[in-house]
Amino acid sequence: MKILALDSSGLTASVALMENDNLIAEYTIQYKKTHSQTLLPMMDEIRRMVELDLDTVDAIAVAAGPGSFTGLRIGSATAKGLAFAMEKPIVPVPTLEGLAYQMYGADAVVCPIMDARRNQVYTGVYEFVEKADGYDMNVIKEQRAVSFDEIAQELNGIGRKTVFVGDGIPVFRERMQEILRVPYSLAPGHRNRQSAACIAALGMVYYAQGRIVSGAEHVPEYLRLSQAERERREKQDPRTVRSTPSSAAKIVYRRMKPEDVPAVSRLEQETFSMPWSEKDFLDMVEKEDARYYVAEREGQLLGCCGLLMIAGEGNITNVMVAPWARNQGIGTEMLRHLLSEGSREGMTAYTLEVRVSNAAAIHVYEKLGFVSEGIRPGFYEKPEEDAMILWKR
Repeated sequence: MKILALDSSGLTASVALMENDNLIAEYTIQYKKTHSQTLLPMMDEIRRMVELDLDTVDAIAVAAGPGSFTGLRIGSATAKGLAFAMEKPIVPVPTLEGLAYQMYGADAVVCPIMDARRNQVYTGVYEFVEKADGYDMNVIKEQRAVSFDEIAQELNGIGRKTVFVGDGIPVFRERMQEILRVPYSLAPGHRNRQSAACIAALGMVYYAQGRIVSGAEHVPEYLRLSQAERERREKQDPRTVRSTPSSAAKIVYRRMKPEDVPAVSRLEQETFSMPWSEKDFLDMVEKEDARYYVAEREGQLLGCCGLLMIAGEGNITNVMVAPWARNQGIGTEMLRHLLSEGSREGMTAYTLEVRVSNAAAIHVYEKLGFVSEGIRPGFYEKPEEDAMILWKR
């Protein structure tokens, strides 16, 4: 198994080549040049130095976000170009999980913090759980954009020794001393920045789990809108479209109403190649055997999911989260809410279909207790693909 890995999510540009458990090469630089000037030459130098035949590469792993908007786009475009040219899959590795993997085997919880500007950090909380042949990395808090004070209070609540890693350390070092009530340490300089070797190593794990996408499907996970995108959305509809809401605000899960349908339909158009129409969603609002819920924060739609009730079983028909709100656990919590409400309605089993290549969604469903019970060949179009049938009984 051979993986070529890229990370351009922050100030550091990094390329690595790994074969099984052997790191063949890594080229990392943090200097004044932009990633558009460095990433491809670095990759070509590795190819030349190790006499790499690109046909022998099995997959391209890439830091999928969050991070620098420009850096993520450069890394994503490079990975997609390689995937198309080489006809290989992409393994999207969440940036913060890659950073946390720098501390593999740590006996403390690991908290990566990347400076997200606007007094926020991109962050998550992770731990390493020992097993017979090494360690598994467990996600305690999924990656998201929050204030440093918020994540510090969560760490105080967890109550365990913490090690910090990432470029947010120098920015929030003084605040750490003021607010943290748990023992903590800071990763040393040689392990506190992005590393394509870690993306490759974690990419190996995720590849084995089937968490891969095609070049056409891969998109970076920004976690929030860029300033230009926020301004554009506000100009399009200043009455209903706001800038990304504060992640500290409470997320509300409620039944979908007719006035939600235009926003839900727009999100459906952005998410799926064969989207439902506004009329389809209006029908679901009025249908007695349908239950549709939305997630919103500060009045802004974050996601939608719904099911049809058929003889005591819930057929989940739609699950979607706004692109800028993904990787914050919103989809998981929204589904938990839907399942809880379905149980109150008398549902004893649930089923759904998902594209066989949608590893991220499958991972979420499996966390919630769904298991695969078959394949429906050619179920999807644009592009044509098989569907995996999942059940929770």
